[in-house]
Amino acid sequence: MAREAREGGGGDRGGRGRGGDRDHNRDRDGGDELTDKLVTINRVAKVVKGGRRFAFAALVVVGDQKGRVGYGAGKAREVPEAIRKATERAKRALIRVPMKEGRTLHHDMFGHFGAGKVILRAAPAGTGIIAGGPMRAVFESLGIHDVVAKSLGSRNPHNMVKATFAALQAVASPRSVANRRGKKVTDILGKRETATPEQADA
Repeated sequence: MAREAREGGGGDRGGRGRGGDRDHNRDRDGGDELTDKLVTINRVAKVVKGGRRFAFAALVVVGDQKGRVGYGAGKAREVPEAIRKATERAKRALIRVPMKEGRTLHHDMFGHFGAGKVILRAAPAGTGIIAGGPMRAVFESLGIHDVVAKSLGSRNPHNMVKATFAALQAVASPRSVANRRGKKVTDILGKRETATPEQADA
């Protein structure tokens, strides 16, 4: 009975040793340039009658650093082909995330996927990106400059990335909340905090 087994020698669990920033690719629609980051790559082996057949599984995050980000996984016999497949899937799964002042989140969020659990918190200017490897790749591709993130569950890069995306998809801007509740943006933010057009529309 054929089965797949993970091999420890070929994978990079940290995600920063192999890949990192890759070349800029222009979006298929001719829009902003997309930056793809290789989060992790793992070697897998299929046991067959004649021995083992090796392949590589890659996880890539793509973003325009202006509020759009996506992720994808690909598997192939060679590393470049696996990365290409993952990148193409990531480009087809881009999501838009509202950002406050173009640098951080509007509010704190909790996200989970399977055993992966993450907490994302908005941070003041100058804080930087305080997050682990897989989550850092997502924030850098998204264009967030100030955020504090913590992983509470699985350390599997796939679960961490999917949990992070689950949290980002639930982020709401003040304008969307105001429209849903039939109120003004100033009523949502309060009188002490005056809303700029960037904060309301982001």
